[in-house]
Amino acid sequence: MTRAAWALGGVGLGAGLMYWADPRNGRWRRALVREKAWHVLCGVGDGLEVVARDMAHRSRGLFFELRGRLQAEDVDDVTLEARVRSALGRVCSHPGAIRVACDHGTVAMAGPILASEVKLVLARIRKVRGVLEIDDALEAHTEAGSHPDLQGGVSRLGDRPELLQHHWSPTARFIAGLGGVGLLGYGLSRRGGLRPLLAGAGLLLGLRGVMNLELKRLMGVGVGPMALSFQKDICVNAPVNEVFAFWQAMHNFPRFMSHVEDVRMFKDGHSHWKVRGPAGIIFEWDAVITRIESGRLLAWRSVEGAMVENEGIIRFEDAGEGRTRLDIRLSYNPPAGVIGHAFAKLLGADPKKQMDDDLLRLKSLLELGKATGHEHVKRDELVPGRGVETWVY
Repeated sequence: MTRAAWALGGVGLGAGLMYWADPRNGRWRRALVREKAWHVLCGVGDGLEVVARDMAHRSRGLFFELRGRLQAEDVDDVTLEARVRSALGRVCSHPGAIRVACDHGTVAMAGPILASEVKLVLARIRKVRGVLEIDDALEAHTEAGSHPDLQGGVSRLGDRPELLQHHWSPTARFIAGLGGVGLLGYGLSRRGGLRPLLAGAGLLLGLRGVMNLELKRLMGVGVGPMALSFQKDICVNAPVNEVFAFWQAMHNFPRFMSHVEDVRMFKDGHSHWKVRGPAGIIFEWDAVITRIESGRLLAWRSVEGAMVENEGIIRFEDAGEGRTRLDIRLSYNPPAGVIGHAFAKLLGADPKKQMDDDLLRLKSLLELGKATGHEHVKRDELVPGRGVETWVY
């Protein structure tokens, strides 16, 4: 090791000791680290307990399923019909439209069904324990058309493999996490062009298991503004019409939202946002109000191609005695999806915490008449009709 490396390591070690042994804040920092470590250990212990319980239940279920397949079983018609009905609900978009009758292992099925589902339904019913023969009298329709029994419904994909489902079981997450760590270590230990590919695949697999989110949500690809969602309820001691008018005046947001630099409003419902992100990076996008009900609801969404896709909806409810209940639901898709959100939190930018802080300032502003965003403001400066509105044409 070179002298420069030793010197750099010594400087780093000294800075770390000064940080932890600081007579003013060192004790608080050490206590915070201990609490965080204990919280992580408790979470790991609870997670391992859940995994062990899930493994035990799945092993038991697999054992009884195998035993049932190996042993002959005399199934009564009522039980068999219930099993067939249960199987239909997994593969058919309109299971109620199909009539089922069972007679000593023979299953008679009749009724309208979409032609694209016939093969999947018959294949699934043949796998039901106790089914010996199928009497197929189904009426296949290429399209639902005007048939009353085929209206609505939700497409069913059947029994998908565990790793292809949206949400993984605790056992699958545990195995994926271990596999991801192993693949990451193996990739880092290799040299050559495969190293970044193996390490990246291991990292993604590990994150998929730990966070239990689809890869497209982790990477922010093809999910629109729905990669991350937040929901908050808050009660404000102010009339509902006044609270609604305050939210409708979006150009005043920078005065109580610390991360919003500027919002320019246009008469057609469009607005231009400028927001300060992690490390002071400025993001800009255009948004449009998608729905508005005076005193009840306000919804907006970023336009197509925005740097940060986002949308929000706020419901206003009169809680009586001059109070207003707000139900706020926000979602956004940061660059690189959930992974980008995690890096942003490491840099000190947590949208959830920012929203909580902003809403506390909003509550203080509407109840006490003052709050601090970028500057000290008064309520009569922000509520339309009491102050000055600024519109951009």
